[in-house]
This record gives sequence, structure tokens and C-alpha cells, in this order.
Amino acid sequence: MQPGINRRGFLYDLGRGTLALAVLGLAACSETGQPDTVSTTSAATEPESTTAPPESSTTQAPTTSAVTWQRVNLGFVSAYVVVHQGEAAIVDTGVAGSESAIEDGLRSLGLDWNAVGHVILTHRHDDHQGSLPAVLAAAAGATGYAGAKDLAAIRSPRPLMAVGDGDKVFDLEVIETPGHTPGHISVLSADASLLIAGDALNGDNGGVAGANPRFSSDMAVANLSVKKLAGYRFDTVVFGHGEPIESDATALVAELAASI
Repeated sequence: MQPGINRRGFLYDLGRGTLALAVLGLAACSETGQPDTVSTTSAATEPESTTAPPESSTTQAPTTSAVTWQRVNLGFVSAYVVVHQGEAAIVDTGVAGSESAIEDGLRSLGLDWNAVGHVILTHRHDDHQGSLPAVLAAAAGATGYAGAKDLAAIRSPRPLMAVGDGDKVFDLEVIETPGHTPGHISVLSADASLLIAGDALNGDNGGVAGANPRFSSDMAVANLSVKKLAGYRFDTVVFGHGEPIESDATALVAELAASI
């Protein structure tokens, strides 16, 4: 699917049935898809990983709006599926080999690859773009998206659309949140009161932490992105890494922003 797109808003046909959105991440982000036990001084210098993700499981979290979301727990990777009128948008694709788990998440919602119209990458690290070629091959009609400053480092079998502040993909507002990588983006569903933070934020034992400094290119900029996110309203925040926060999420992010 290649709908008409403009810089301030992507307008799509909302009458096709159910939208699903999946987000994938690791317990700590690196370009290798390795967990935070890996020590490195620069994510850009890490070797690529060919490790496949572990077996997945799914749980569903209802919302009171027309949009619902579901987490697919891959152990060291989490996927989030947001459902709204018929099409699916996958956000982040995990390490190489994650496409089967993503497909399971779609099937649990009664969807398949034909429903996928959009594949959004929050950033360029290999634990987020690793399965992009396989996902785009399976979702032949999907448009791919990423932040402009990360595009050159993303390996895609077809061109991706650059997105930034103010752009929309369906229900999802794009928010530029650089610092973890130069082109990092997060997405917000106002209807679901849901922020998908990518690696601009991390879950932290029931709380919220900022970007992981071990794998972030510019922590000063990353901290400004935390403060930026604190200016939005959302009840729920989900991460590339860590457990979702399903209540009082704005307050927790504001508290973090005030501390950095």
C-alpha cells in the first residue's frame, strides 16, 4: 500500500478493518541486538548479531478507546500491537529472525501479513531493524518509515519514508526524540493515550528511565528528548526495553524529566 503522504500528516483510508501496530525492542539497545550485559563504548562499533530471538508469548491490554494494544513478550524483545480498524503497522522488527514472532502476534489478532500497511522503525540499531528485510518481504504492500538522520544506516530492501515531528501514520503522531541515535523517533496514539517510546525511554522496575548511556550517541540530546516527551499526555508508555507502564505514565516521565 502506498497512500498519498504529506509532511504534516499521512492520510489513509480508515475503513479497512483492524489496525495493528507492533513494537519490538531489547532489554538494552545496541546495534548488535545484545542485552545490556554487553559492554561497549559506542553502539556504532559493535559487530552485527545473527542471534534469533527466543520463543514469544502474547498478552493483551484493553483500552477504553477504539484503539487497543497488545504486547508480544519475546523475553529480551517486546512487541506491541495496536489495533484500530483493519490495517497493521509494525513498529520495530527486532533482531534477525523475529518475523515469525511478529506473524504470531498478527495471527493472535486475526490478522496476517496482508493487513500490514506500515512498518515504522524507531531507530537504526540492529535490535530494531534486524528483521526489516524479512518483514517487508512478507508485508509486500507496506510502506516503511524512519527518522531522516537514521535512514542511511538502515538496511532496507526498498526505500523508506523519512518522518519527523508533526507527521502522522494513521492514528500515530511521530515525535522526534534524538540522542539515543540522531534520527530516533517515538510515536503517540492520542486515541489510545499510548506512547511508544522506542529507546528514548526504558522501563525500570516499574518505573521509567532515560536512554541507556552505554548505547546512546549523545546523552545531553537524549535527556532533552525525555523533557520533550514529558510535555505530551498519555496514560500508558511502552518501551523497546522493559515492562510497560499502564497508568500515570505522564507523571512518571515528568518526574524523570525534572531529575535530569
